Amino acid sequence: MRHLVFLLEEPSAKDALQAWVPTWLPVDVTPHYLVFQGKQDLEGRMVLRMRHWLLPDSRFVVMRDQDSGDCRQVKAVLQERCRAAGRADAVVRVACRELESFFVGDWQAVAQAYNRPALARLAARARFREPDALGSPSQELARHLGSYQKRDGARRIAPLIDPARNRSRSFHALRSAVLALGTAP
Repeated sequence: MRHLVFLLEEPSAKDALQAWVPTWLPVDVTPHYLVFQGKQDLEGRMVLRMRHWLLPDSRFVVMRDQDSGDCRQVKAVLQERCRAAGRADAVVRVACRELESFFVGDWQAVAQAYNRPALARLAARARFREPDALGSPSQELARHLGSYQKRDGARRIAPLIDPARNRSRSFHALRSAVLALGTAP
């Protein structure tokens, strides 16, 4: 049995990954989700959690929002922490701005999740053609839905995301990494 361990900044990331990962991984790979209480908690405790992980044949994926930071710098800091844990082979994926850029990358899924068909038309707007470039995807969701709660949104939208429709490059980078790790020996 192989293991893929996700170190996550927030519970909504776990909610989304639980919808996607089982469809991306072969049955002989077991996913594990280690959820931290924000980015500072993730960065502060990830080294010990990785270093003391006991299950053999485990690979790691660290996922964090970019927020307002520099994407390359955020990734470099996380990669350094992985090396410090003795897990230089860990994969680091940074969601451009926020996890919600993955959702805004597929407005049809959002429309379906909230039973608001008109939202699907937002995909045609120029500002949403590159969801990773949005300043605050969660605010965009709140603006178009009236309100938006991260965990509820992840639970509703993630199962409906279609990778073929999704325009978020950071979503595709995460998916490609998980697919590759799932098939690696």
